[in-house]
Amino acid sequence: MRYLFLLHTSRPALPEPGTQAFDELHADWSASTEAMARAGVLIECAPLGPVDAATTVRVRGGETLLTDGPAAEIKEQVGGYAVVDCTDLDEALRWAATLPAARDASVEVRPILTVEAPT
Repeated sequence: MRYLFLLHTSRPALPEPGTQAFDELHADWSASTEAMARAGVLIECAPLGPVDAATTVRVRGGETLLTDGPAAEIKEQVGGYAVVDCTDLDEALRWAATLPAARDASVEVRPILTVEAPT
């Protein structure tokens, strides 16, 4: 079963490249994602651009409304995602716990539902 990890962060931005904080964070992420890749569960993983680069789209009364920024103003924001293929939720939760986001903020684990494409 496939699961989506929504990687929440409370940081407004990543540490600057070249700093010790950046190097430590990069090493932690690399260790976790490389372990998932070796185990054959990692399908895709990527950081997202900064929240100030987001555009939120809503359609109300047939009119498309665009808003600069995220859909909601909250302390924690989605900073990245991963898609994994695990045997069950317990395995997905074990892998989610290895991600630095689980220590710094949170990792939301959600099953990806399978639907048939329209023909």
